[in-house]
Amino acid sequence: MKKKSALFLFLVLLGLAVQAQKYAPKVKPADPPKPFGPVPTAAQVAWQRMEMNMFCHFGPNTFTGLEWGEGTEAEDIFNPTALNCNQWVDVAKKAGFQGIILTAKHHDGFCLWPNPMSTHTVRESAWRNGKGDVLRELAVACQRGGVKFGIYISPWDRNAPTYGTDAYNKVFLKTLQHAHKNYGPIFEQWFDGANGEGPNGKRQVYDWKKFNAQTKKLQPNAVIFSDVGPGCRWVGNEEGTCGRTCWSRLDVAGREPGKNAPSQDTLNAGNYNGACWIPAETDVSIRPGWFWRASEHPKSVQELLRIYYNSVGRNSLLLLNVPPDNRGLIPAEDSLRLMEFRAALDSIFSNDLAKNVRYVEVSNYRTNDKNPRLGYWISVLACCEPGPFHAYGMVDHYGEKNYDTYWATDDSVTTAWAEFRFDAPQTFNRVMLQEYIPFGQRVEKFHVEVEDEDGNWRTIAEETTIGYKRIVLTETVTTPKVRIVIDQSRACIVLNRVGLFLDTIYN
Repeated sequence: MKKKSALFLFLVLLGLAVQAQKYAPKVKPADPPKPFGPVPTAAQVAWQRMEMNMFCHFGPNTFTGLEWGEGTEAEDIFNPTALNCNQWVDVAKKAGFQGIILTAKHHDGFCLWPNPMSTHTVRESAWRNGKGDVLRELAVACQRGGVKFGIYISPWDRNAPTYGTDAYNKVFLKTLQHAHKNYGPIFEQWFDGANGEGPNGKRQVYDWKKFNAQTKKLQPNAVIFSDVGPGCRWVGNEEGTCGRTCWSRLDVAGREPGKNAPSQDTLNAGNYNGACWIPAETDVSIRPGWFWRASEHPKSVQELLRIYYNSVGRNSLLLLNVPPDNRGLIPAEDSLRLMEFRAALDSIFSNDLAKNVRYVEVSNYRTNDKNPRLGYWISVLACCEPGPFHAYGMVDHYGEKNYDTYWATDDSVTTAWAEFRFDAPQTFNRVMLQEYIPFGQRVEKFHVEVEDEDGNWRTIAEETTIGYKRIVLTETVTTPKVRIVIDQSRACIVLNRVGLFLDTIYN
């Protein structure tokens, strides 16, 4: 009898809700926020959402033990006995990497494909009787395995006879052209500013404008990496650490890769008023060196987690170098460490405690409705989803399945809070926040509060920027209420994810 009464009451309430919606005054829905400052391209958003990619330093240095080859090494020194790019891709996928970038040509000038502009390539080696092509094998393996394919082609060439003269730029353009036209889509083109002396003592004057323009013409969806982008920037160090404050904006006027790049501090933090959207990429090696050496071993899981928190957790993409050995395989100990790393990340981030939220209250949200709470609950009772800017868009129910849902405040509101209430206390020590970056980066200061046993609010973290993703490491707390407070934002607030997690591994 009680069940029938409850069902009857529910149907009555549902009917009233439907009628309320039917006769409620029509309110013009609020417009989405306008973009603020420079904003990312669709390719840059897709790139940032990859979060972690794998770098593969491979070439003659793998066999000599050098970091920077001289360019005079005999081509036959490159002779992997069991090259298997499918194995690389398999390891990358299991570790959670979405892309692989190969050193197709490092500073020594040796090309891992039969580049017609060089005589220092796999074509001149005895490997596979001069018929081998590492670039081709990796491109095919990536396509087969569903992993994106990227390339590093160093402009510095210690072997090219024209290096250090104006003619070299034409050689390099044709080198790029051959790689970009013959190996399918490239998601990232990796450049650095290394610049050595030419045979006549003249430093090479790189034509970066032409290099970038041709790359964009032949690979329009490629994100171009260098000290100054234009697609993404070097983070300023090789230690795996992005700035605690990190803007995806950068001023590049009058700058170029190499000695005329912005300072390392600027690359680490970006520019507050930077004119261009050039997010940070954190490149670091799993081993002490960039190329494989039998005497070196991979970093611990603890160290890899530190790198993850200081890169992905600080608004940067992580590019982790995992060098193949002289057989042409990812070593077993590196593969095992990556699997342990992946297992740790899954253990920490597979259970978002924010999903357990009973109610989210916000100080403001973007709407013309004079009674936002009533409007939300009526929409729920009427089996309608809340409006596009409601606070529930931050919870994983929507955010992970639909990246384009978010909480947004009115244009004039740049300070606000969101309170998450739970039926039972939640225990966590990691707070994840994400801004909806297609509208730009806005937040410059925020803090996190929890309700203590006496019902008082206590601050457990104070930080600065958010950007695409911010993971805040806090003390371990148990609380029924969490409040995210945006203390300072440069435009109206637009957050599309708040997550709470418990990490029992990293200390």
